[in-house]
Amino acid sequence: MKFINYLESIAGISIFPMISLIIFFTFFTGLIIYAVKSDKEHIRHLKNIPLEEKDK
Repeated sequence: MKFINYLESIAGISIFPMISLIIFFTFFTGLIIYAVKSDKEHIRHLKNIPLEEKDK
């Protein structure tokens, strides 16, 4: 018996791929909205953090 046969025998298993797709779509849509609406100066500051030298 193949693995897919085990999954088909579980009641209500078909909802999980749809839930995963909704979570994936919502997360990346939110991320794109955050990136577009965020302050450009703040993004520039975050971009340069690894290049800044720290005084020790």
